[in-house]
Formats: sequence, structure tokens, C-alpha cells
Amino acid sequence: MNGVLILVLFAAALALAYAAFNFFSVKKMDEGTEQMSEIASAIRVGANAFISYEYRVLLIVVIIVAILLSIAVSWSCAVAFILGAGMSASAGFVGMKIATYSNVRVSNKARVTKSLGHTLKVAFQGGSVMGLCVGGFALLGVFLVYLIFGVALGQLQDLTEYTNWMGITFIPFTMTFSGYALGCSIIAMFNRVGGGIYTKAADMGADLVGKTEANIPEDDPRNPATIADNVGDNVGDVAGLGSDLLESYVGAISSAVLLGFHLYATSAATTGEISAQMLQNLYLYPLAFAGCGLLACILGIAFLLLKKVSDHPHRELNITTWLSAGITLVAGFTITYLMFNGKNLAGLNFKLGFISPFIGAAVGVIAGIVMGMIAEYYTSADYNPTKKVANVSLEGTALTITQGMSLGMRSCMLPCVVLGLGIIIAYTVSGFYGVAMSALGMLSFVTATVSVDTYGPISDNAGGIAEMAGLDPEVREITDELDSVGNTTAAIGKGFAIGSGALAALALMISYLFSYNDPNTDLVLNVIEPMTLAGIIIGGALPFIFSGILIEAVAKAARKMVDEVRRQFREIPGILTGTAKPDYKTCIEISSRGAIGEMKIPALLAVIVPVLCGFIFGPEFVGGILIGSTICSIMLAIFTGNAGGAWDNAKKYIETGAIEGHGKGSTAHKAAVIGDTVGDPLKDTVGPCLDIFIKIMANVSLVAVSIFSQYNLWGWITSLLK
Repeated sequence: MNGVLILVLFAAALALAYAAFNFFSVKKMDEGTEQMSEIASAIRVGANAFISYEYRVLLIVVIIVAILLSIAVSWSCAVAFILGAGMSASAGFVGMKIATYSNVRVSNKARVTKSLGHTLKVAFQGGSVMGLCVGGFALLGVFLVYLIFGVALGQLQDLTEYTNWMGITFIPFTMTFSGYALGCSIIAMFNRVGGGIYTKAADMGADLVGKTEANIPEDDPRNPATIADNVGDNVGDVAGLGSDLLESYVGAISSAVLLGFHLYATSAATTGEISAQMLQNLYLYPLAFAGCGLLACILGIAFLLLKKVSDHPHRELNITTWLSAGITLVAGFTITYLMFNGKNLAGLNFKLGFISPFIGAAVGVIAGIVMGMIAEYYTSADYNPTKKVANVSLEGTALTITQGMSLGMRSCMLPCVVLGLGIIIAYTVSGFYGVAMSALGMLSFVTATVSVDTYGPISDNAGGIAEMAGLDPEVREITDELDSVGNTTAAIGKGFAIGSGALAALALMISYLFSYNDPNTDLVLNVIEPMTLAGIIIGGALPFIFSGILIEAVAKAARKMVDEVRRQFREIPGILTGTAKPDYKTCIEISSRGAIGEMKIPALLAVIVPVLCGFIFGPEFVGGILIGSTICSIMLAIFTGNAGGAWDNAKKYIETGAIEGHGKGSTAHKAAVIGDTVGDPLKDTVGPCLDIFIKIMANVSLVAVSIFSQYNLWGWITSLLK
């Protein structure tokens, strides 16, 4: 055990040290002109103000949930919950800070060098801080949970079930680890929802009035909403993204660890085939695999930052991702050999011997890459689907929206086939444990994918600063090319997130079933049973009401932004002539108030619904809810992410002049801008939140099932009727 924990600590410490090095290396770079510094400062102040206020709200939520956990479950679960929340919040905060420092330095590097390759390197170095913090903080928290609760407090030595004052029975370490994962989930949900509402309200307000009514360019300093739009990139697409994928990463590790314990508990109650030594391997293997993946990503990131970079950003970023994935697989195989070769594997359903769990993880890696390639095909302007959306814009707005919706719906099929095949192969080779390892495999190189993903919003902000500061058009061309690649990498990242989210949610659901079922019986959830079927139907509807609330929240805040921008254009005529400055502060306040005010209901929906339904209808009903919500969330997330990404890149395709005679300001461009605006809340608010939605429901249910499996209204009513 000590060797694995040292590996995890070393990987986490090295990642955080490298993140600190890159943070201060970027910060030391020149900001450029005085005007560039002034604009960057305004963005930084707005982002700091929003995240500080959001975290104050979150602190209240975390304290309330921690108190409830300490009363109803255990103090160790509550402390681990606070630790998870702290790690997730830290990653989001540091990532947001570096993004607000990197953006202006990317603009200045493009201004000074006029080199796409050199500018890419600065943007990626800034993005790597977020990626390294995601992997580093996640594994640092996991290490602390194992060290403090597992080793120091003996929860890994004493595996007997514990019964608390309420009569609730559970294995202490699994409940503690679930608390840690739940803490990460809570922060991720609020960061994604709040940041998503903020950024899209500002973006839509800026585009609908500035581009389509006033006919001014994107990020024009005359647009009052443009600073708020750039602030939104940092709080939504960076801080939200970091907390989101940290939560996915921890959820994947948690699902594999918990399944290891449940397999052992079942074996102990029946055949006794799984030994205590093998249990130790089962709960340490996911940590070792994740540690190897983090070290591989550090090498992949360093490779891009140290080599001479070409003027082909997409290729360079792909090399980093593939290199990280390749090293992860090689190191993962070595770890698998050391931990399982020659061991007694009876009772584990490992059909191909010691290599079985590695195959499960490798299936996840391959499935993640293939799902990313499919997302790229549907959203990149290099391929026909997005080009078709752009060309349809010549016919008007309605057909642009129709074509994008068609693309999004059609794009659901192939990723689901890949996901389904991955589940079948992983389960066939290595059982439920293999399915959990598939989720971890898909996210084992998450540090690299987040680094690539975060570089996109930084480049987008850099373009905004270049436009607002009136820099040479060539600077904007460089940042636009980086931003366009960033849109595609973001779509790929969302494919990874929903794929791993689905696999992790499935594994957590298996742990959920283990938690309340008699270990002497088969692990079956009867979907024909009316209570379960009703849960599936209601669970299937939950992602739709969740998405609808989010879209309405964005629209509500965007309407206020549109009214404010129109008011300023109307009441301050000098804005459009450049003789008067717009009031940026009011627009920032509108987005902040809208995001904070609207984020609470959708974020709490995922927490309250499964618990409330559990106490009313019992565990089978909640099991149905988890199945229905997971299936529908997968489809909705893929649809919204790919449709929104295609609309966005179709707009950018037209802006490059690729369609002769229909560039910026044309009728086709205006239609594409409307399509992009429709897609904004879909791809950047709804889609990214859905993978958190299904995992937080699974985590909450897993923590609460020990209680509501014993205390629920339906069970009490049926006992009276007997």
C-alpha cells in the first residue's frame, strides 16, 4: 500500500509544482500596451468578483450539507465531503486566475511575434495550469482520504460494517470516500451552472445587439457587454470546466474503489473467494492507474512546451493528447502486471487473467478517443456536417437552426454505439470492475485533455483583447485560428466528459445496488417492476426539466443584457461613434446577478430529487430514476454539445471568407450568428452540466441509500397493508 500512496503523492505534488512553475512563468510575461493591460485588468476584476461571490454562496451550501452528513451518516463522511469541495474549488479558482493572466499575454505574444506557433505555446502553457491542477488537486485529496481515514484512523484495516445512532449500517471507508466524491460533485455543479449562465447571458446579449443590430464586430470595445462576455469565458469555460472534469475524474476513481469493496463484501458473505490481500489490490489499483496517468500527462504537456512548435495547432495539441494516452497505457499495463500477475483471481470474473482490468481501462481510453474523433467530425469546419450548416445559412436563419438540430440528433448514434460496445467488452472481460475501470481509463489522461480544452477560452479572450485594444488585424487572425481549434477541442472534451460520466454513473449505480441488496441474492434491478419502471420514466424526464430550467435561466439573464445594451446605444449616442465609453460595469453586474440568482434551483435539483424520492418511494424507485436520467442525459448532452459546436464553427467558417461573397456582416453571417446564439446555452451550459447531473445524482443516492432503504414512506405504507 505504501508504494502506491507514495506514487499518488509524488504524481500530485509534481503536477502542482509544475502548475505553479507554469503559472508564474506566464505571469512574468509582458502584458503589452497600456490599453491591453487596462482591458485585461477589467476582465480580471470582473472574474474575481463573480467567483468570490459564488464561493460565498457555495460555502453556505457546503456547511449545511456537511452538518447533515455528520448527523445522518458520520463525521468522517462530512470531513471528506469538505475536503472534496475544497479541492474542486481550489482547482477552479487557480484555473480562473491563470486564464485572466494568460489572455492578454497571448494577445501580446501574437502582437510581437506574429507567429501562430509561439502564440499557441503561451496559450497552452496557461491552459496547462488548469489541467495540472485538476489532476494534482484530485489525487492530493484522494491521497489524504486514504492516509487520514484509511491508514491513520484504520478504516482500511477494519472492514466490518458500522452502525450509527440512526441504525444505518455501512462500511466506513466506502462512505468516507463517497463523501469526498460528493464534495467534488457539489462544487462542480454550482461552478458549471453558475459559470454557464453567466457566460452565455453575456455572450448572447453581446451578439444579438452588437452583431446583428448594430453591425459591429465581435468583441468591439463599443459593445457594453463585451467585457462581461470575456469575464464569462473565464468563470464558465475555465473555472466551471476544471471543477467539472475534476469531479468526473474523482467519480471514476470512486466508482472503481467502491466496486472493489462491494465485490469483496459479497464474496465474504457467499463464497469467500476474494482474499483481503486481493481487496487491497482492488482498491489501490485505480489509484496507481490514475497516478501513472497523471505522470504521463506531465510528460505530454512538457513535450509540447519544450519542443519547437509548428504552425499547426490542432496537430500539436493532438500529439500531446495521444502521447499522454499512449504513455498511460504502457505504464498502466506495467502496474497491472505488478499488482495482479500470479495472484489468485477467483471470484473476480476476470476472464483473461491478470490483464483483464487493464483491458477494461484500455477500452475506456480507446472509446474516449473515438468519441472525441466523432465529436470533431460533427463540429469541426474541416468536415462536411459543419460546412453544410454554414452553407445552409445562405438560405436564412430558420434553415440554419433546422440543419444544426438535425446534425445534433444524428450525431448521437455513433457515440452511443461506441459507449455500448465499450460497456459490453469491459463487462465481458472483467465484470463490473472492468466497467468502472473503463470510466477511469477514459479520464486517466484528463490532465492533458483539460489543458487542451482550457487553451480554447484563453485564446478566445486573447482575441477579444486584441479587438478591443485595436491591434493589427493579423493578431486577431492568429487568435481566431487558435480559438477555432479550441472550439473543436472543447467539443472533444465534452465527448470525453459525457462518456466517462455515463460509465462512472453506471459503476456508481452498481455500487448503489450493492449498498442495500442482500449479498446472498443476485444483484438485479427488475425494470418490469412498477416502482422501478415509474422511476425510469420520471428519471428520463429529469434531464429535460433540468435543461429547460437552465436554458430559461440563460434567456432570462440574456434578455436583461439585451435591454441594457440597447439602452446604452440609445441613451449614449457617442458609443457607436467612438466618442463615448460604454458602461461595462452594469453589464457585468447583470450577468453576475443573473447567474447567482438562477443557479440555485437547477443545481439543487440533482441533490434534492433522489433523496426526496428515496424517502418517499424507496431504493428501487431511485434505482429507476438513475437509469432513466443517465440514458436521457447521454443523448441530450451529445445532441446539445455537437449542435452548439457546429453552429459556432459554421459562423466562424463564414467569417473566414470560405463562402465567397458571404463574409462578416452578410445576410448568411447574420443567420449563422443567430444559429450560434441558439447553440450557446446548449453547448456551454446544458451539455456540460448534464454529465455532472447524472454523477451527482448517483453520488447523492449512494450516500443516502443506507438511510432511505430502511426509512421510506412507501415501505411504511406497504407494511401497514400486509
